[in-house]
Amino acid sequence: MGFTKLLESWPVVRQLKERDLLGVERSVRSGRSKNLRPRIDEADHVGHSICPYCAVGCAQLVYVKGGEVTQVEGDPASPISRGRLCPKGAASKSLHDGPLREYKVKYRRPYGSAWQELPLEQAMDMIADRIIRTREESWEEETPDGNPAKRTLGLANLGGATLDNEENYLIKKLLTSLGVVQVENQARI
Repeated sequence: MGFTKLLESWPVVRQLKERDLLGVERSVRSGRSKNLRPRIDEADHVGHSICPYCAVGCAQLVYVKGGEVTQVEGDPASPISRGRLCPKGAASKSLHDGPLREYKVKYRRPYGSAWQELPLEQAMDMIADRIIRTREESWEEETPDGNPAKRTLGLANLGGATLDNEENYLIKKLLTSLGVVQVENQARI
């Protein structure tokens, strides 16, 4: 490579030569950056979604290629978030295909030291049996004063930020029908 070619490869020289004094146009592009394409260029289709983390409801664009999610971005058409996502929302692609995502039910027996995998049906039956047993053991037909109570204080629920309004509504209805009065939601966890 000659001295002239070397000198012309420097961005500052190209900026002066091409009158790009702010360095925002072609003069600052490298050979590598000329060939770069956005991750969303090759997407087969774009799905519209809502971020699952909090109650704000930021709109998301989900880019899919070959049946796999390739990118998740904020939707600029959303009047709520105007294309912006918080760090959790921007990383929500990992909910779909993150390396730490669990695909099997894990269970650790009381006083156990190791996790074991259970079939989903067995885990659901264990949960239902425990809810029914606890409700029966802690059911209060009336208060100590003799007033009607029809409740259980042996069960409680704490929802988190990944639950949307519809899920919270259904959970509240289920727990109320079971007589559970300790129902809370912490949307910031």
